Amino acid sequence: MGDRLNGKSAFVTGAGQGIGRGIAEELAAHGAAVTIAEINERTGQSTANALRQAGYKAQFARVDIRCEDEISAGVAAHVAQFGGLDIVVNNAGQNQHFDASKMSVDEWERSMSLNLRGAWLCCKHALPVMSARGAGVIINIASVHATMTTYNFFPYNVAKSGLLGLTRSIALDWGHQNIRSVAVSPGYTRTQPLIEFFEQAADPAAEEARVINLHPLKRIGQPEDIGALVAFLASDAASFITGTEIVIDGGISARYAD
Repeated sequence: MGDRLNGKSAFVTGAGQGIGRGIAEELAAHGAAVTIAEINERTGQSTANALRQAGYKAQFARVDIRCEDEISAGVAAHVAQFGGLDIVVNNAGQNQHFDASKMSVDEWERSMSLNLRGAWLCCKHALPVMSARGAGVIINIASVHATMTTYNFFPYNVAKSGLLGLTRSIALDWGHQNIRSVAVSPGYTRTQPLIEFFEQAADPAAEEARVINLHPLKRIGQPEDIGALVAFLASDAASFITGTEIVIDGGISARYAD
């Protein structure tokens, strides 16, 4: 597909399926060697195998982003295999739907560890490696829910808002070492949670048509749409982009609620 990432390597969390897999595939197609950092061994190995069969450089590393030791080991395995680390994509996370007045502290901690703390820990262990090489890119997969949300998305939206703050801090504190940090905020994307959302509706086809019609482009995003943006942001063509959020939602956030 291209060579804009030739000679670079990427560590992508939650890359076994959905948006993460779409990102890994696009990075590999543009020349990057990729570590599939994934808690699910079946999907993680499947993605890594598919990339290798397509002629790309890829490996699987079992990583639970709630565990700092596993993150540290995963980054170390990446460096050992590929000789360095140029790109980190903090994609792993999980939708959460709680009542703020009833959510337990344990549930809160689990949500934050999945959707925010794990991203920070990946940064913590990647930044020294990037600093030693004098360059790097960290891309945090946030969500449109980081800046505008809807009913019953607490505390997922809170954690995604935190990712924007993490993005800005990394950009400010590490920019002098040529390390960039960018947040990507997808809207509706055709992944398993969205498919299940449609299937649970009284009329799945009608619900999907309703959602499609909300978009000015009259379609729902695909994982490869997100992947294509990430591949660009990870490349030298985006060398002056840092400390900001880029929304990729088919224009849905331009719409005034009716």
